[in-house]
Amino acid sequence: MPGSAKTMTVATVGGLVLVTAYTVTLGSNGWLWFSWVVLSLLTVGVVVARS
Repeated sequence: MPGSAKTMTVATVGGLVLVTAYTVTLGSNGWLWFSWVVLSLLTVGVVVARS
C-alpha cells in the first residue's frame, strides 16, 4: 500500500474512533457521521486507484 493510501487509512480509522467517542460522550451528530462516510469513500477510492 503506497504512503498516501496508508495515511488516508490511518486517518479514516482515527476519525472513526473520534466520531464514536464523540457519539458516546455527547450524543449522535449526523454531520460527523456523514463526514466520516465521505472520508471512508475517498479512502476506498484512493486504495482502489493505487492498487
